[in-house]
Parts: sequence; structure tokens; C-alpha cells
Amino acid sequence: MTVMGESSPSGEMPPTIAQLAELAGVSMATVSKVVNGRSQVAPETRAMIEGLIREHGYRRQRRRITPAAAVEVVFHELAGDYPVEIIRGAGQVVRDHHMALMVSELQGRHTPGSDWIEDLLRRRPAGVITVFSGLTPDQRERLAHREIALVVLDPTGEPGRGVPSVGAGNWNGGLAAAHHLLDLGHRRIAIITGSADAMSSRARLDGYRAALDTAGVPVDPALICQGDFQIEDGLTHTRRLLALPDPPTAIFACNDGEAIGVYRAAHELGVRIPDDLSVVGFDDMPPVRWLIPPLTTVRQPLSEMAAAATAMLITLINGEPLAQNRIEFATELVVRSSTAGPLV
Repeated sequence: MTVMGESSPSGEMPPTIAQLAELAGVSMATVSKVVNGRSQVAPETRAMIEGLIREHGYRRQRRRITPAAAVEVVFHELAGDYPVEIIRGAGQVVRDHHMALMVSELQGRHTPGSDWIEDLLRRRPAGVITVFSGLTPDQRERLAHREIALVVLDPTGEPGRGVPSVGAGNWNGGLAAAHHLLDLGHRRIAIITGSADAMSSRARLDGYRAALDTAGVPVDPALICQGDFQIEDGLTHTRRLLALPDPPTAIFACNDGEAIGVYRAAHELGVRIPDDLSVVGFDDMPPVRWLIPPLTTVRQPLSEMAAAATAMLITLINGEPLAQNRIEFATELVVRSSTAGPLV
């Protein structure tokens, strides 16, 4: 293949990608995909472009692409207050460093597809923070090859060897939630978990199990409900739980959204919170203090976590070493009015 500095078969200077696109009557993006061996080009179009390259060669433009002065935050889903808290924390840090903040979404997926990585490489941010999601080894390698820094926030699984990450004390949070309910006298304590694939969800469930085990309370499998951090999970599972012959007197919802679903189901069934049913959530999103009654929940400092992840990322962008590769923030039980002792 003829490149810049060589003559084409006709003896003329080879055309650029833009000139090839004009010859072929297609977009520059289509020619670029063929030149770089990418897919998503119709076979007949690919054959035509390859024929033009064999006939004329092409002139590669050796232009260094500099990264944008921007940080991209990648969410698996833009819904609820969770991303708002993350953007608030990250935004303050990038503003302090006179950078821009970009946001992208994976439409509910926890691993980006090939289209996302291609688009990101074209945007060329200085660094990327993936939130409640993770990259494949190949995607991490491609970022590293382009010198795009990476930090994982609230990872769903192992972030990858050597990849910096920021998380929260999820096991301790689950332990504190269950201990609180046990200390109030509850023994029939249900849990509505998050995604089975999420490291945070598994840790909260393990903390719940540890608290019950320490108190000598058997774990009843009928009281463990598999959710996905959605309001609908709280609604659906609470309807089933309260229909059991021996229903729970308390429910630990593994995020505040699920707790809202618990409230809705309790209202539908005429179950009073906390008189008939105690409820504990997780996250401490700003709206839950305005629920009736205000929600007892486990606080994880999402804005602070996002700020720390962004500060780590900027350190990497500046070519400086990190003081530590993993930061874990403590969680804290915030007791409000949604929990009380069970009726005798």
C-alpha cells in the first residue's frame, strides 16, 4: 500500500483519504474504516475502495491527535439521582482544573460495546471514568495505547490488573443495616439485592448474612430476593414477601430506589411503615429524607467518591504517580423514621 513519500503506480503523489472518498463517492469515515481494517462496510463498497487504493495508493496524514482537555464519565444508565451525585462530584474537580466534563451512557449495559470504544477514541478525551461498569481487557489496552487515562468508580467486578478504582464499604453497610434491624428486635428480615453480577450487591448481601449469623438468626432463603437496583424490584418483591404465611417484619433494600418500591407496595396493601414493617435503604439519595416517613438508609458518599476518582484521573493525565491505586470510602447508617421495633 502506497503511503506518503512514495509514488503511486501512475507516478503521481498518492491521494489522501479525503481524495479517495471523493473518487469513490463515499464518506471519509467509510474510507477510513477500510484503510484501518474495520467492519461495517458493505462488501461491494469495500472492494471498490480497495481497488482504488491498489490503483492509486493513499497518502497517510501523519498528524498527531492531541487529547481534548476533557474527562468523560461513562454511566451504565442515566436514571435517578445516582448519576446526578456522581456528576456533581466530578464536575467540581474538572472545573477546578479548567477542564470540561463529558457524559456517555451504555443503555443499561455494564460493559461497553465496540461502537462505544470507537466513538470514544474519536472524541479523544484526556481520561475516562467508568461508573458501575467496566471495560474488557482489549478496550483497556486500546485506551492505554492512545494514552487515555482510566479510573473505575463503583466497579461491578474486578477493575482489571493495575486499574485504579474507587468504591465504598458495601459489606460494612450491609452489616450495619442488618445489625440495626436485629437490635430493634426483628428476626424476620428480608433483603432485596441488586444485580447478581455487581460486586457491591454481593458485598451487601454478605454483610446481611454475617449480621444474622452473628446474632444466631437462621437465614431464610424465602426472604432473599434477587433484584437489579430498580424501583420495580422493591414493588414486586414486597408484594410477594407480604403475602407469605410468615411475612417479614423488616426489609433491607439494597438501594434507595428499591426502598421506594417497598413503600409503594406497603401503601397498596395497607401496611404501615414503620408500625407494621421497618424499611432500610442504601445510598442516602437526597429525596429519601422527604419520604413519609423519612427513610433510614446506609449512606455512601457518592459525590466525594466521584471527586476522588476524578482527582486520581487528573493525576494520571498529568503523568504523575498515584499515592494509592484503590480508595474505599466508609459507609454510614443514617437512622430516620422508617425503622422501629416489631409489633409484639
